Amino acid sequence: MMSEAVKLYGMVPDHLKVRQSRILLDSLEVMTDIGFHEFEVGAPQRLLVTVELWLDDLTPPEDDDHASAWNYDYLRTEVIRLAMERRYNLQETLVHAIFQRVAASRGVRALRVKSVKPDIYDDAKGVGVEIASFAGAHP
Repeated sequence: MMSEAVKLYGMVPDHLKVRQSRILLDSLEVMTDIGFHEFEVGAPQRLLVTVELWLDDLTPPEDDDHASAWNYDYLRTEVIRLAMERRYNLQETLVHAIFQRVAASRGVRALRVKSVKPDIYDDAKGVGVEIASFAGAHP
């Protein structure tokens, strides 16, 4: 029996073909020792980390096998490991460490990493840092 995807192969108009493939780890909550103010040192605080990575390969694994796909667990684990392995004075330092780790991974075409301290100001959702491998809203 032919699957639905096979039946539709070649029928998708060119203007609707996939032009980017992105993995998103959105607002992962980590507790980390971060900040340079005296009241922050040694007092872990909540940090929300978002990682967006655009992939070189636009096609899903043909066999629908998780072993052929990007490992979300690995991405999550690496962010947590980096956030907890040491204390940081600056969000910038942690964000750059995460960026470098993910950028070194195979198949990454573009990358954006953001961290937000959500509990700093009562009148703001958060204060944070964002870096990207591209200028503008997206690659």
